[in-house]
Amino acid sequence: MDVLKRAKEIIGMERDALADLANSVNGNFTEAVELMLATTGRVVVTGMGKSGMVGKKISATLSSVGTPSFFLHPAEAIHGDLGMLARDDLLLAVSNSGESEEMVRLLPIIKRFGLKLIALCGRADSTLAKAADVFLDTGVKKEACPWDMVPTSSTTALIAMGDALSIVLMEKKEFKQEDFANFHPGGSLGRGMFIKVKDLMHSGADMPKVAASASMQDVLHEISTKRFGVTTVVDKDGALQGIITDGDLRRLMEKEADPMAKTAGEILTRNPRTIDMEAFGGAAVKLMEDNKITSLVIVSGGKRVEGIIHLHDLLKAGVV
Repeated sequence: MDVLKRAKEIIGMERDALADLANSVNGNFTEAVELMLATTGRVVVTGMGKSGMVGKKISATLSSVGTPSFFLHPAEAIHGDLGMLARDDLLLAVSNSGESEEMVRLLPIIKRFGLKLIALCGRADSTLAKAADVFLDTGVKKEACPWDMVPTSSTTALIAMGDALSIVLMEKKEFKQEDFANFHPGGSLGRGMFIKVKDLMHSGADMPKVAASASMQDVLHEISTKRFGVTTVVDKDGALQGIITDGDLRRLMEKEADPMAKTAGEILTRNPRTIDMEAFGGAAVKLMEDNKITSLVIVSGGKRVEGIIHLHDLLKAGVV
């Protein structure tokens, strides 16, 4: 077996299943979103086996982006955990077959409670799909296994549909980045969203900056002593005109006969990457990674230089 070839085939099958899913999304999705928005209680997610594992992920995502949710195991539900349900809750049932015994046994109880039911299911003719107030079809043509049995493409489709519901709800509720940060205070994610670049930036005498008229000797001194590998070039009002990196200096030395005769304004790079001082540390890390840079100029009002931050500062703060 060509292992790499087979891996690509399997991933390709799941990719194709997602493409089919995207093409099949219809008005039922809008109805499901409207039901979830109208719910004054929690979105209770339930599912058995692998679908149950997907359900736990969907529930966790919903909760993290502003839709209160918890996972209810269907087998435990019929042995006392139904007491966790309230009359204003909504049930989101996740099942590829729509026929698991534990799920089917729940259906009349859900109806007796008067709860609305949304089904993420792979079969439109299943007991679950027929009992649902809204049915979201997550059916796939084939599982990504040689026997068409192991839950693979189907679980990928279920996860994607759950993600789509979660993010659309987040956007409809105008759930903001600051709200997300409040739900994630721990770990590097939390630090990346709570710590702002202004809290870590180097400013004042530590900030590398020269005027456009500065000589190459002054530029070299500023880059060497401030140790950021870069200096900003600012005007008399402190507005950013550009930057000069140590790489710029090396290239200047290679191509100019008399590089020391130049001024900062003659060799600067205009419109460098910058970040606003109110931005979160996580945004700075992404900007650095995307542009393969290690130092980032911090500005206010789009132009005024306030400071500089190095990737090491973010590492030390635990943002990365």
